[in-house]
Amino acid sequence: MTKHEELLHMLLKADGQFVSGEEISKNLLISRTAVWKHVNKLRDLGYEFEAVSRKGYRLLTKPDSIDEAGLQLALQTEVFGRKAIIMQSTPSTQGEVQQLADEGVSEGAVVLAEEQTNGRGRYGRRWYSPPGKGIWMSILLRPQQSLRNTPQLTLLTGLAVCRAIRSFTGVDAGIKWPNDVLVNGRKICGILMESALEDHELRYCIAGIGVDVNFDKQDYPEELSPIATSLQIETGKTVDRTLLAAAILTELEQLYDMYQKQGFNVIAALWEALSVSLHRDIKVSNAHGIVEGMALGIDSSGALIVQKKDGERITVFSGEISLTD
Repeated sequence: MTKHEELLHMLLKADGQFVSGEEISKNLLISRTAVWKHVNKLRDLGYEFEAVSRKGYRLLTKPDSIDEAGLQLALQTEVFGRKAIIMQSTPSTQGEVQQLADEGVSEGAVVLAEEQTNGRGRYGRRWYSPPGKGIWMSILLRPQQSLRNTPQLTLLTGLAVCRAIRSFTGVDAGIKWPNDVLVNGRKICGILMESALEDHELRYCIAGIGVDVNFDKQDYPEELSPIATSLQIETGKTVDRTLLAAAILTELEQLYDMYQKQGFNVIAALWEALSVSLHRDIKVSNAHGIVEGMALGIDSSGALIVQKKDGERITVFSGEISLTD
């Protein structure tokens, strides 16, 4: 950690109580003048303090924006998120990470933005990403595997987000194949996995994650209002986006490590336990048409196994599903 991150850690642990300049100076091995400099650095990042002679400093408020110091403190990862770029606005975090990947940046680098002006969803759809309302981030993955197994990473990422939401907020989130996280039947998160190839070999993947965090009902455009929800709507409380982003990255690294060491079967079992679309009647729409039947499970590649009404079992590799029961 940097010195200002160590200072922030001390003040957060103090839980609103004063910490003396002498104690800070001693613990951080810096001068009292340097303490003041690092306090001002945190002020520049949006933190507010009270400074009282002979008492020291206490933290009053944290910034509403996602901040790197708070993110680094909250992360429980070795790699994921340790290189983090936080932007006020960008057309798309996917494009930002693609540029980093092509420059040779290591796995686990992440770009977060307060706003996306041209956020992307699946099939080229626009992802609504207004400022200060959600977690709009993309993370670089460099898995040593074949292209055919990349759908597994979509399921893994959705699982990580779902588990993080459940543990951090208590919201009863579930997963809909292949890339949505739902709460009470409404979409709260979408995943976009994009891959880059060279000579038919997988170079890297970029996992795009969009979570609706602090939307009010009136924040949604008319077309999204019936189908989308946010953590604030579901809990009635404002959710700390920095801490939630850290929880997602921490969960993602843990599951990714498990996947690399133990394979997809353990991920598939965890995914199925949180699925809201399995063992239910569904309709699948894709380039091959429409299929109706019951979703039975996922196969070893991450594809969906559907039993049609005539009893035939088919494997669906892509498409949009809707629940019909």
